[in-house]
Amino acid sequence: MDLFTQEENILSVSEITNSVKRVLEKSFKGIKIVGEISNFKAHFSGHWYFTLKDANAQISCTMWKGNNTRVRFTPEDGMKIIVSGNISVYPPRGSYQIDVRAMKAAGVGELQAAFERLKQSLSDEGLFDVKNKKAITRLPKKIGIVTAIDSAAFRDMVSVAERRFPLVELIVASSRVQGDGAAENISRNIKLLDKLGNIDTIIVGRGGGSLEDLWAFNEEIVARTIYDAKTPIVSGVGHEIDFTIADFAADLRAPTPTASMELATPNQEDILNYITDFFSNSSTNVNSIITNFKDEIFGITNSYGFKSHDFIINNNMQTLDNYLFRIENGVNQKFLKSKNELSVLSNSIESYNIEKILERGFALVEQNCKKITRAKDFDSSKKTKIKFYDNEIEIE
Repeated sequence: MDLFTQEENILSVSEITNSVKRVLEKSFKGIKIVGEISNFKAHFSGHWYFTLKDANAQISCTMWKGNNTRVRFTPEDGMKIIVSGNISVYPPRGSYQIDVRAMKAAGVGELQAAFERLKQSLSDEGLFDVKNKKAITRLPKKIGIVTAIDSAAFRDMVSVAERRFPLVELIVASSRVQGDGAAENISRNIKLLDKLGNIDTIIVGRGGGSLEDLWAFNEEIVARTIYDAKTPIVSGVGHEIDFTIADFAADLRAPTPTASMELATPNQEDILNYITDFFSNSSTNVNSIITNFKDEIFGITNSYGFKSHDFIINNNMQTLDNYLFRIENGVNQKFLKSKNELSVLSNSIESYNIEKILERGFALVEQNCKKITRAKDFDSSKKTKIKFYDNEIEIE
């Protein structure tokens, strides 16, 4: 039997390929596949090309830039992942591939492995070297904060700053701290604060969460931005047991967001105690020096060699007393000046005490747990709490 007698059944290469393309692409939509990455390539256009394989088979994959920007980790050869997408056929080569729409690590173990690989790679480059760490300013005038402005972590940091060092100014760059684009957003805001040039310390942080929740702080882009910043950076991400790549790249790691503000600010009580102790010790030391010189002079004037020269001593005794009086008077004036300066500094710090301000007749207006300091921010339709020195009232 001649298989070629029926010419109407003869198809071109394009026709059979297009038929296969229609069947495959119609039949395999929204599929999910698990496998291991190999031959991963990130094209300069932003698209990703790689192979997904298991022990017995492999399939080519393409993930376009518009989709891969939502991936929260950097894919590497050997990583086990789960992809979802559609089967597509590329006619010029007559091959099929997966048009990947989404990708995630196949379990926490894969994320942890990716974390360890990136940590080792950046460590080998020297990004975590202690010799490259910058010192944190002891008396900051301005502190930048990169976190979600509506988070509990941010409110805790503000509370700590008000309690410990109310003179410091806080500059906030509100950021997404998890999800799509969070790492890029964090990096961009660190650069923004760093370029200002007048920020003493930048705090980067967020509250606790799972490894996946904290993954934005494990991205290479964030680590390199922290390392390249000229401003000292404190990392306070998650709970005390959580460690991120950002912690290792930062100049100082804090176990929590609250602790990061405590490390970045001095305690005003410690400052006042230091000033008081300094002047007290200085006064004691100067008085001790004067007393020692008096004793030494008295011993000399009463020695045998001086007894026969009483008339010389008597003539110069008054001059010596005048010098001593001038010294004591000068020291007392210095102490008085220092005491007045200390009083001015204490009053300046005390003027920031909210209770003192309320006691003078001012009131504190809050809406939705937010302090209203300008008339333009007041919303008469919202519930309002007004705090006076002696009581609080609420207005519906």
